[in-house]
Amino acid sequence: MNICVFLSAADLDERYTRPARQFAELLGRGGHTLVWGGSDSGLMKVVADGVQQTGGRLLGVSVEFLSQFARPGTDEMLVARDLAERKALLLEKADAVVVLVGGMGTLDEATDILELRKHGKHTKPVVVLNTAGFYDGLRAQFRRMDEEGFLPMPLTELVFFAEEPVGALAYLEESFGTV
Repeated sequence: MNICVFLSAADLDERYTRPARQFAELLGRGGHTLVWGGSDSGLMKVVADGVQQTGGRLLGVSVEFLSQFARPGTDEMLVARDLAERKALLLEKADAVVVLVGGMGTLDEATDILELRKHGKHTKPVVVLNTAGFYDGLRAQFRRMDEEGFLPMPLTELVFFAEEPVGALAYLEESFGTV
């Protein structure tokens, strides 16, 4: 599978990097391709390193104004004109999406992908890896939206929340019948 991962390019502490690396190693050992923002810094570097060191492929999608941070030595690197084109390319190249911890950019990417899924513009599975409870507040907000009628489909059909890396990948592999 080509698995798009949205995540931070910031340097983060071990409670976030350890599970991200574990997820990356699962991807690599499974022979999957990481589709990501292409950066060679912070958590993005941790995940790219983990995938590459365990036999997975790397497909980066950088953006012109961030291209100086692009990772060298990828299997493929695309450079988008702007963030909107980058998001479109990431989704186009992916079979599934996983959201790891991140800041405003990660949240923007995640909500954009979920909005497109909500409107039937794609049917790719979306998983939020809720490392250390990072997305507890987002899950609570999504549940409220679901309960109060703001979503045209059940929340469980829109996004899956996983607490551990192995659960995130298992959900994706189950979705594709590769288990």
